[in-house]
Amino acid sequence: MEDLRNIIESAWEDRSQLSDASVQDSIRNVIEQLDKGVLRVAEPIGDDWQVNEWVKKAVIMYFPIQKMETIEVGPLEFHDKMKLKSNYAELGVRVVPHAVARYGAYLSRGVILMPSYVNIGAYVDEGTMVDTWATVGSCGQIGKGVHLSGGVGIGGVLEPIQAAPVIIEDGCFIGSRCIVVEGVRVKKEAVLGANVVLTQSTKIIDVTGDEPVIYRGEVPERSVVIPGGYNKTFPAGEYQVPCALIIGKRKASTDLKTSLNDALREHNVAV
Repeated sequence: MEDLRNIIESAWEDRSQLSDASVQDSIRNVIEQLDKGVLRVAEPIGDDWQVNEWVKKAVIMYFPIQKMETIEVGPLEFHDKMKLKSNYAELGVRVVPHAVARYGAYLSRGVILMPSYVNIGAYVDEGTMVDTWATVGSCGQIGKGVHLSGGVGIGGVLEPIQAAPVIIEDGCFIGSRCIVVEGVRVKKEAVLGANVVLTQSTKIIDVTGDEPVIYRGEVPERSVVIPGGYNKTFPAGEYQVPCALIIGKRKASTDLKTSLNDALREHNVAV
């Protein structure tokens, strides 16, 4: 693996190497291992995450070495550089028309794809539901038993190139039309109500105590989050700026589904 990493790092610094057949084979080897879940762009190390930058670089360099080709699926026609995933029955993945996952994305057993899109480099762990018109962007990391509701947008790292992928940890519920981008990490069993938008600069404000506690770039475990706003003064006047409000916690002591339903009812959160 270290030899493979060295080849990728060298080609990243000197793109003329991309014309070398052995370098191209190394890049394709990385994509194959991503597709099988052997390699990941980011992986949990204890309670933290390690971003494997060299793997992300291989994904980026995969595009220029691939040639455009026409793909025909029944009456449908596509023209692209990337193959689509296949062998879903063997993988134990349910894929509802017109769901699309690109080759180089890993889908674990028990994943359900409603009509949705999963991009190259993504990792979707077992038992997760990607609901209708949800998008898992390039290299997004989605944990076990996650529900990505209708229209959710999980940002990618390729266009534009971002430092770290979005990470949605095990047991999270991401409500309808939520947007999570720029490498934001949503920790285990958190609930995002409908239309929550999270970027690295978004204030995530815990309002459950006597004083607000502000987070950026991560949602604490089991938090129940809704959209919010605060006043900010600009040269042209005072305007509302969007934020996210932590209004409660899911209970760790109860069954996750029961806990989720209780949290939504208790805090009147739309999903």
